[in-house]
Amino acid sequence: MRRPGLNRHITGSMSLMVLSVIVMTILSSCLLWAVLVEFFPASALEQKGWLPTGPELVWMASVTVVGLALALATSIRLTRRIVSPLNTLVESVRALTDGDLGVRASASDDALDEVALLVEDFNTMAARLQHMDRERTLWHVAIAHELRTPLTILRGRLQGLADGVFQPDEVQFRSLLAQVEGLSRLIEDLRVLGLAGNGRLDVRRARTDVVQEVHSVMTMVDPAFRNAGSVLELETHRDEHLAYCDPTRLRQALLALLENARRYASPGRVRISIQDGKDHVQLAVEDNGPGIDAELQPHVFDPFMRGESSRSRQGGGSGLGLAVVKAITDAHGGRVSCRSGAEGGSRFVLELPRE
Repeated sequence: MRRPGLNRHITGSMSLMVLSVIVMTILSSCLLWAVLVEFFPASALEQKGWLPTGPELVWMASVTVVGLALALATSIRLTRRIVSPLNTLVESVRALTDGDLGVRASASDDALDEVALLVEDFNTMAARLQHMDRERTLWHVAIAHELRTPLTILRGRLQGLADGVFQPDEVQFRSLLAQVEGLSRLIEDLRVLGLAGNGRLDVRRARTDVVQEVHSVMTMVDPAFRNAGSVLELETHRDEHLAYCDPTRLRQALLALLENARRYASPGRVRISIQDGKDHVQLAVEDNGPGIDAELQPHVFDPFMRGESSRSRQGGGSGLGLAVVKAITDAHGGRVSCRSGAEGGSRFVLELPRE
């Protein structure tokens, strides 16, 4: 069953309102005339009578017609200012429902402010949906690329082993294991980002000694840094810095920062510093080059974002490590930032709450 349109409602309501006002005016005038005749019988009003004469009836009918015409004109103008933008909005919503994310609604210059704001909000929503769709497509392409690289290597090595091209020795097995570990890290990073995007990243906060956790991560990655020609250094003014955080997630974030430094920084010193702030513990990782351009620094925590120095992918990595760091930091209610270091490299600063 088709419901009556808004323009019909507006026209009918305006006409009914004007007609009601005219009828009430006529009836109240007649009632007032009757009261005057009743209480002042000797006046001239009694001689004239209180029923309307022919000319008065013509006048009332003329006023009624003019009032209805004005109501109709007003309702048409009001309909144009309200219904026309809403009609374009309805058409745009239907197009958006059908998958056209590029559709936009429009409102005329004389549209009501509330209607114009509604159209503007719809266009903002449509633009965000279009941006999210583009981001989703880029994500799918990037994830497929990141998965294809190690899988291609695995397939080639396994095919070579099956055909007898490679000997099944320790070197081959370690190479295959390295590719599998890379896939595992990629899948874990994707899982963390997926949970963080839905606000479901599990963090089990507890009183955590940041110094102790940093020492454990440094012990784990020190051989890899030495092989890359780099040396890890820890700077702290106290033996203990307590933060209220998840120690497992803290190690995961620090490991991602150190892996980023190992892959993309020049050989040399990589400094880790810890200090207490007013309501947070600050953990910083700084390398000695080549650094990240200032215009790229606010975007380094976006997934699959790489600076110019690492776009060749010679350092490896999935492009998700820094995004994981931000997701973990945000889940703790902390902050993470990137800036230029004192020696031309990059300085990543992670702040975790103390309480």
